[in-house]
Amino acid sequence: MHVAVFGAGAIGCWVGGRLAAAGTRVTLIGRPRVLDELRDGLRVGELDGSVIESRPELAGEASAARDADVVLVTVKSVATAEAARALAGTKALVISVQNGVRNPSVLREQLDHVLAGMIEFNVIRPAPGTYQRTTSGRLMIERDDRAEPLAQASNAAGLPCELREDIVAVQWAKLVLNLNNAINALSNVPLAEELANRDFRRCFAAAQREALAVLAAAGQPVAKLSPLPPAWLPRILGSPDWLFHAIAKRFVSVDPRARSSMWDDFEARRPTEIDYLQGEVVALAERVGRPAPVNAALVGLVRQAEAGGRRDYTGRELLDLLH
Repeated sequence: MHVAVFGAGAIGCWVGGRLAAAGTRVTLIGRPRVLDELRDGLRVGELDGSVIESRPELAGEASAARDADVVLVTVKSVATAEAARALAGTKALVISVQNGVRNPSVLREQLDHVLAGMIEFNVIRPAPGTYQRTTSGRLMIERDDRAEPLAQASNAAGLPCELREDIVAVQWAKLVLNLNNAINALSNVPLAEELANRDFRRCFAAAQREALAVLAAAGQPVAKLSPLPPAWLPRILGSPDWLFHAIAKRFVSVDPRARSSMWDDFEARRPTEIDYLQGEVVALAERVGRPAPVNAALVGLVRQAEAGGRRDYTGRELLDLLH
């Protein structure tokens, strides 16, 4: 099987490197800046400290995906329409493993064989050519017989993969978790430090609670991705530190260096995915006639930060702005 990764960023390089190390033919398609770092090999790190090296094929053009069996699309959501145009004409199975819920439909406007997917974990780039997984998680793909070979290769490579009938509910569940991306980016501290602060957690809880209410009003199910039901998460986030840490350490492992992808976007001065996260909640709220002031406020604060505004709020300052 030949797997092409279109959008060789942190997630794309980690997944591609893991598959390549296990013997799958992988082509990483990305920008010259990223590919130049990989000429001497790609290193992917795990939570246990282990590092695996591989040498996937490297390409700068979408044409390198023409003979692929599977194309994993890992570009930022703002670049999905451009990716669809670049991949037009491919006969490969195309799988979106991006943040948000609308990317598969955007790809389907140009491509014939598209499945939705979701990657549950976070990846950072601690050094050139090195990509480190910083949280636990799985790869999930819309159930389809055509995805079975990739699922088998992924599981064989040590990356747990599930084929799901409820992929839209899975995407929304990930989006609800990703509502912390904006809070982490606006805090300008690592995820572990942010989540250790109850005021930041209360901001996250407020955004989640509002989003879950909007989804319930829309009749949209939210998948259970952890042992805890989604409705419990805001209560746990808002709990006292001693209780939160006692619960969290049973279910979540977070590398102390981990930060959100939106923080990375701020650092690189790239457009963020706020429209595909909090913005998606606000848009759905408008469709069902419900208010979503917390998520709308976070959209506004991220927009200000994108324009050069503040991005170093304390937990108390951010909480006061959201309530």
